[in-house]
Amino acid sequence: MALSRTFPVLSLALAVSAATAADLPVRPSAGEIIKTSQPSDWRPLDVNNTLYMELPGGRVVIELAPDFAPQAVANIKTLAKEHYYDGLAVNRSQDNYVAQWGDPNGETNPKSLGSAKAKVPGEFSVPMSNDKHFVLQKDFDGYAPQIGHSNGFPVGRDPKARTTWLAHCYGMVGVGRDNETDSGSGAELYAVNGHAPRHLDRNITVVGRVVSGMPLLATLPRGGDTMGFYGPKETRAPIISVRLASDVPEAERSHLEVMRSDAAIYQKVIEAQRNRGGPWNKYAANYVELCNTTIPVREQPKP
Repeated sequence: MALSRTFPVLSLALAVSAATAADLPVRPSAGEIIKTSQPSDWRPLDVNNTLYMELPGGRVVIELAPDFAPQAVANIKTLAKEHYYDGLAVNRSQDNYVAQWGDPNGETNPKSLGSAKAKVPGEFSVPMSNDKHFVLQKDFDGYAPQIGHSNGFPVGRDPKARTTWLAHCYGMVGVGRDNETDSGSGAELYAVNGHAPRHLDRNITVVGRVVSGMPLLATLPRGGDTMGFYGPKETRAPIISVRLASDVPEAERSHLEVMRSDAAIYQKVIEAQRNRGGPWNKYAANYVELCNTTIPVREQPKP
């Protein structure tokens, strides 16, 4: 008898839930919102803070973030200007973690760093005063008291400590180091190629993010040694060159622009990801993780 009385109540609850899910309102998608953007909602990449890494398969474009790692970015620019990275290789491809590049002979016969510094102080977080473009994201985050975006970069910050830092989201670029906080020079860099390893936040200097060409790194064969490093008999992807965009002739540059994270339309893009509409979606989470609020990038429209 108990089952016969409970079953209709449960059926009614499921029916109400299904009806509610089916009635989720149709809302514009993030892609549809982006199509309504205006030219003022976008900014071109700064050629003085953009790297082109040429691989056999194509170009990886990296936007640097000097506001968050001024000393490391300056050292990386020196390395690029002096052609340090040319002829090096991607030495590590660890599944759902990072792709890392640098000197494959660094342990036995390291390449000279030229006039670049061998050690740079760790810039795991910087004073909030460094960040003039922070826009708060209202969602909860387990790794930072506040989250948001600054000029297109995903950011965590602590208002009590008055510090801010770049978050380890997909495509973010960090400086490889040993145990010592100043042991990373930028000679070894990595890009996050999987789900955001946010436990690395404030433990490693993050210097920028890949804005184009990430599939060239994310689809590399996984390394067979510990932590995804390539073994002696495995093939590494060679780095043809790394250049600052400002050192590349205009005709050979990638003309990309990034949606301004302080533009009103970007808040609509975030909301579209926070509460996805029907008819395919049957549940709206009213939440979106920091690393799932990616900043749109596009080719600059031709005049």
